[in-house]
Amino acid sequence: MKPTALLRRTTTRTLLAIGLAASLALAAGCAKSEDEGSKDTNTGAVGDSGQVVATPPAGDRKTCTVEQFGGKKLDLKGATIGFSQSEKEANPFRIAETASIKAEARARGLKLLTANAQSQFSKQISDVQDLIARGADLLVIAPLNSDGWGPVLRAASARHIPIITIDRKINADACKDYVSFIGSDFIEQGKRAADQMIEATGGKGEIAILLGAPGNNVTTERTKGFKDRITEKAPGLKVVFEQTGEFAREKGQQVTEQLIQSKPQITGIYAENDEMGLGAVNALKGAGKQAGAVKIVTIDGTRNAVQGIVDGWISGVVESNPRFGPLAFQTLDTFTKGEKVAQDIVIQDSAYTKANAKAGIGKAY
Repeated sequence: MKPTALLRRTTTRTLLAIGLAASLALAAGCAKSEDEGSKDTNTGAVGDSGQVVATPPAGDRKTCTVEQFGGKKLDLKGATIGFSQSEKEANPFRIAETASIKAEARARGLKLLTANAQSQFSKQISDVQDLIARGADLLVIAPLNSDGWGPVLRAASARHIPIITIDRKINADACKDYVSFIGSDFIEQGKRAADQMIEATGGKGEIAILLGAPGNNVTTERTKGFKDRITEKAPGLKVVFEQTGEFAREKGQQVTEQLIQSKPQITGIYAENDEMGLGAVNALKGAGKQAGAVKIVTIDGTRNAVQGIVDGWISGVVESNPRFGPLAFQTLDTFTKGEKVAQDIVIQDSAYTKANAKAGIGKAY
């Protein structure tokens, strides 16, 4: 059965079950049922096809409607959707994210305008303003930074244009400045990465953190989750080095080369995305280290990182799924019909370890 047919079928079942259109479900393959979601957050899962799936929000979750937002109902099929990508698409996460948005728009027969900020925040602001000027009725934004969105929010508000953000949040008011955020629980990702690091190191030694780009909630929350879990469960692990690798492979390699010089005894490296982790692998190889001598844990779930587990260079990868297209457009469709959507749609990500990496590499992106 085609993914779009499954989407309609799953959404219908959800509506009948709980009478709430904000439940949003995109079931693919053998995706988890709604009952398997978190009981106190609006969470999602990932089907065997790798598509992001959301389960219904609990009764106390905040929701938003067109009326509350101050917009108007419209037929999604007749609307123009603007999509703003934040980063250069050298990163597999961004490649998969953009491909998912474009594929779902094409499958639904929708008019999609796209822009890529090439990792420049000032360009992203002007990109979105341009999308508005070109007639976008709705906006899907993958923000580069969390702050600094005032000009865009004012322009969108003046035309009552709903905004959905994916992957990263913006620091603004939900159901006033934007409708919904769709993404992972980044604190939980950090905690799960810490669990993998504890297992890989035995809970002892000195570890480094390759921080993501500053200025966005992903970096802040992945760091917090990791440190909190280390403090809680493994006081024998000491964070002795932290430096941004800006979510880039080349920068991750450069920082790790400095790390090896200053901390040759390092036990483990927590990279807040796969690209930095793969850069760390390159640095360790260049320094003549053996695979597994330094334990590396990363977050994303790219094919190259999962292959790194198979090859022995990476100890574990926490997935952060970028395939937001079906869920983003289903959210827009539900919202523009005048029905409720959750303000925070938090998905559940899988993970890769030595036990499942070889079998699961086909699901990686």
